[in-house]
Amino acid sequence: MTPPRGIPAAQDSLRLSRWRVVLLFLGGACALAGCAKKPLTRTEIRAVTAEVVSTAERITARKSEITIRPEFETPSAGSPRRLAADDIYITLQDPAETDALKHALSEIADRHRLDVAETSATGVVRLDFALDGNRTHTIHIVMPLAARMRLPAEHAAGSALLAIIVDDLGHDRASADSVFSLQFPLTVAVLPHLQFSSEVAEEAYRRGDEVLLHLPMESQSEDTGPEGAKPEDSELRVGMSGGQVESALDGMLDTVPHAIGVNNHQGSRATADPTLMDELMPDLRARGLFFIDSRTTAATVAFDSAEQAGVPAASRKVFLDDVAERTAVLTQLDLAARDAQRDGSAIAIGHPHPATIAALAEGVPKLEAHGIRFVFASQLVH
Repeated sequence: MTPPRGIPAAQDSLRLSRWRVVLLFLGGACALAGCAKKPLTRTEIRAVTAEVVSTAERITARKSEITIRPEFETPSAGSPRRLAADDIYITLQDPAETDALKHALSEIADRHRLDVAETSATGVVRLDFALDGNRTHTIHIVMPLAARMRLPAEHAAGSALLAIIVDDLGHDRASADSVFSLQFPLTVAVLPHLQFSSEVAEEAYRRGDEVLLHLPMESQSEDTGPEGAKPEDSELRVGMSGGQVESALDGMLDTVPHAIGVNNHQGSRATADPTLMDELMPDLRARGLFFIDSRTTAATVAFDSAEQAGVPAASRKVFLDDVAERTAVLTQLDLAARDAQRDGSAIAIGHPHPATIAALAEGVPKLEAHGIRFVFASQLVH
């Protein structure tokens, strides 16, 4: 700032210092008076949610499927749970409605002075609403992919059938989005109790993928590699009672909506224990869930236990990415295809590694051209 003519620089400096004091005072007074935006109350969050739902119904002529999943803050001792945000899932039957819906939702955010951030993946648009950096809503606009819808039985008859299961989803959005980019029927196995478990399962279901609970189970303590990883916070362990198994299973399923089956995560000790498997299988049967044995040990009795309990089941034939390199994954994918041609069907399991995603994007169309039919895991259980 240039001093006014005739006023010494020292006086001007003093004047600027006084203005700084005044501004600091006003800033402090504003903070004490609550000038900063307060977090939205439950009523305010739900008012915005109601507007979002009403707008989606209007734009889609009530042809969209809408689900609301609330998120709550972890309460302190003796405090009630506080609603932190609403996750709103909107399934569009007509992708052409996306732009109109996005524009209308942005107008809602503007009216409530909320910031909007958009992220997109194949078939999914997410709009995060936030107030002063605190997220209040995430709107998931999902477009089902026809390529992932269940193949009619007559199309599958006489073909070599191959199901691809992608394990270990739920840690982050990026891994799930990379999987969602694949354009063939996919079975996604979601780990429970993770930050994005419910979100990934919900989006996968709405896109037309099949969802499994990737059920953590105890591994041998002396194992090395992925099986030797530290135990999960919640897992099935040898020696658990029937009530403990049932309670653990229910808690996991609560965080993985739309799961229609289960496959084991780790579990080289658990799946080799007949008592534990005999406790688990009736719980799966009572819930109408099938079981895929990931076969993390040659000593597994899980498939036999499932059959004896009347639970539809199948076993993994090939791991795609023990070596997470594109050429190695392509080799394993070809091996799985040969198994399917020899036996009529096969199940292969992979993980959301970049090399695995790249290999599947490259290899699956070639195998389809040679008559391999890619199906959901549920189509191969018996």
